[in-house]
Amino acid sequence: MRVFKYLKHAKGAVVLIVCLLLVQAMCDLALPNFTSQIVDVGIQQAGVEHAATDEMSASTYDDICALLPEEDEATFKAAYSKTDAGTYELNKQGREHRAELDKLVALPLVLIHNTTQAPDLSFREAIDRYNQGDATKQDLFDLEAQAKDHLNITDDAQLDQQAIVAARSEYESLGYNLSDMQMSYLIRVGLLMLALAALGMVVAICIGFIAARTAAKIGALLREQLFEKVVSFSETEIQKFSAASLITRSTNDVQLVQMVVVITLRMVLFAPIVAIGGIFMILYTNPAMGWIVALAVVAVMGVVLLLMKVAMPKFKIMQTLIDKVNRIAREILTGLPVIRAFDRQTFEQARFDQANTQLMRTQLFTNRVMTFMMPAMMLLMNGVSVLIVWVGSFYVDNGVIQTGDLIAFITYSMVIIMSFLMIGMVSIMLPRADVAAGRINEVLACEPSIVDAKSASNADAALASTLASSQAGIEVRFDKVSFRYADTSECVLEDLSFVAEPGQTTAIIGSTGSGKTTIVKLIERFFDVSSGAITLNGVDVREISQATLRNHIGYVPQKAFLFGGTIATNVAYRDENLDASQINTALDWAQAQEFVSAKEAGIDAEISQGGTNVSGGQRQRLSIARALATPASIYLFDDCFSALDYKTDAALRHELNTNLGSATKIVVAQRVATIMSAHKIIVLDDGRIVGQGTHRQLLETCDEYREIAQSQLSEAELFGGEM
Repeated sequence: MRVFKYLKHAKGAVVLIVCLLLVQAMCDLALPNFTSQIVDVGIQQAGVEHAATDEMSASTYDDICALLPEEDEATFKAAYSKTDAGTYELNKQGREHRAELDKLVALPLVLIHNTTQAPDLSFREAIDRYNQGDATKQDLFDLEAQAKDHLNITDDAQLDQQAIVAARSEYESLGYNLSDMQMSYLIRVGLLMLALAALGMVVAICIGFIAARTAAKIGALLREQLFEKVVSFSETEIQKFSAASLITRSTNDVQLVQMVVVITLRMVLFAPIVAIGGIFMILYTNPAMGWIVALAVVAVMGVVLLLMKVAMPKFKIMQTLIDKVNRIAREILTGLPVIRAFDRQTFEQARFDQANTQLMRTQLFTNRVMTFMMPAMMLLMNGVSVLIVWVGSFYVDNGVIQTGDLIAFITYSMVIIMSFLMIGMVSIMLPRADVAAGRINEVLACEPSIVDAKSASNADAALASTLASSQAGIEVRFDKVSFRYADTSECVLEDLSFVAEPGQTTAIIGSTGSGKTTIVKLIERFFDVSSGAITLNGVDVREISQATLRNHIGYVPQKAFLFGGTIATNVAYRDENLDASQINTALDWAQAQEFVSAKEAGIDAEISQGGTNVSGGQRQRLSIARALATPASIYLFDDCFSALDYKTDAALRHELNTNLGSATKIVVAQRVATIMSAHKIIVLDDGRIVGQGTHRQLLETCDEYREIAQSQLSEAELFGGEM
């Protein structure tokens, strides 16, 4: 699973959580056993735990010695020491080997306290005869076998229970207060259970805290990696994934992965530990009823697999539907003015409602399927409980197990079933998270088409050298440049060759869709040329590092975009250290100072995201000021004067010509009046250059330019110079 690969970033936390889960599992699995002990030992056995009593009378001691084989008799005698009162008390060695001692004394103790059960004579008489030398140990052993058959002791469990009863009788004969023994045992075991429960609670809190922090760190790391990757994408990759999908992958998909990481650390690792531990505890309690648990596990997995088969296809398409809803919502919110202008609110609402309804129906289907899980699991768990009680009642009636063991068995069975239920629930969530992880990895694995060349440092140095030697700026040269998008075979630009000289203004004009903006994007390396070369002072832009290239360029996009903040932060976007005088100078050149000064806060006036609280012309002027605020060798103006009136347009161009000195200026425009004074005008038509020259030269030699110019200006304006 791709989700689990993210855990490699938190190996230490995973190891720590596994250790803590083992502690929690030990606490959880120990509690049912203690509950069984409280019922069996604390209540039914009055706190008597062992057949080998802490103290026994001399007669009982002698009788047991008589009924044991010589080897066992020696072991028994070594376990007890005589007291001043004439009784025998369990010593240190006996306490260390008490389990073995219980098995030795169980049958003799039962027979001694049931002396009337022998068919022909009592054990008292037999032991007396043995002590007098009239009987052998073998005679006693034969009598033991007859008495055992007569008492109907068929297995060790029945023998152990009767031995405890005999031990209680022994304590009573010695004057012990069984009520005090019982209460002491209950308090001791109860406090131990409380301590284990408290430890389990503390460990669970620690696990939850560590798991949440680990998942949050993984989520933050994924978002950071996605953001760094997306920022490095060219427009080709952005168009490939779409902005809406990239947003979904960075938010919804990461959140889903983060949630599953928490569940993995908290449940996926815990469930197998508890299930395996529960199986071992059941085998220890009573293996005979293990088939019930096996049957329950098979039923649980059958339900889970059925639900997965039904719901899984829907889970896989849910993320795509979320992308669709986000894309439509983003499109509607962005284009809201156009929607209102054309009175298409009802149509767009219906379009969004269709996508939203598809997502809703898919989610409802999966949710309805999943709602069957808990009722089905509860039915299985209750059915298993009833089956365990029904089968276990026969074992209890036959003395094979005690009531507490039955209670513990039920608890362990529920633990195992719940563990497999958790595994089943997580197994349904994991594929959806795996889809999300795959979408995230798809972005992370996507290599940007625009990357720095290995020899970029040499090209940067070469460009710097040409600037230092010439002191004239940067010459931008297009040498037989052609460009086509990756998914098309048709050229957008074909065989372009021209030069933009330093200190001059080179204008580009042409019909809509002729490729003007594409030229600017090729200079910025938002795309790379398909053939030919673009050079700066003879250095191919593909060899120059992107940072160096763009540090030499002041760029004003066709669609003016402002960031949320203030006028000052937007103008000083490239260099945050610009002072107020530098910002105001850029605003003066961009003809924006007038409306900025009119604002109460001046350059500290708030700008909303996207610049929606200023007009289109103001956005364009602030965007121009942002490009002019820091010195550059090349300025690219991509049809950024379209929202300006003629007076502001002329004043702005005058400032540019006056203040930009030796910088190379490339202006893309639709209005002939904006570019009439340019040193060189490039005329595009369907991606090809159909004319180059000054305004007057093109009027005489280029039919396409003349047609555009005559459609905008009168004859007097055409030949009268700038308006």
